[in-house]
Amino acid sequence: MTISRVEIEIPNAVGVEITEETLTVELSDGRTISVPLAWYPRLLHGTPKERGNWRFIGKGEGIHWNDLDEDISVKNLLAGHHSGESHASFKRWLEGRTRHR
Repeated sequence: MTISRVEIEIPNAVGVEITEETLTVELSDGRTISVPLAWYPRLLHGTPKERGNWRFIGKGEGIHWNDLDEDISVKNLLAGHHSGESHASFKRWLEGRTRHR
């Protein structure tokens, strides 16, 4: 028996909007996906200015926030994956932010 493998094309991000509660990404295929900001604790704890300092990576395969050291891929957004960062890692990051303020 032969099993065919279907290749799924992942669209690129072409727009990003962040509110106090939601990350919304506009995709190149016309879809828009919104997820709770709580899925990404670094974004949730970032300031509006830090959240606004983003850039596309890989021609829109993902989004990078330099000030928050956060990367989110379109593939993971579409799959419904939230941040994979461990609680211990996030706690260290948060404590580091507190010390530098």
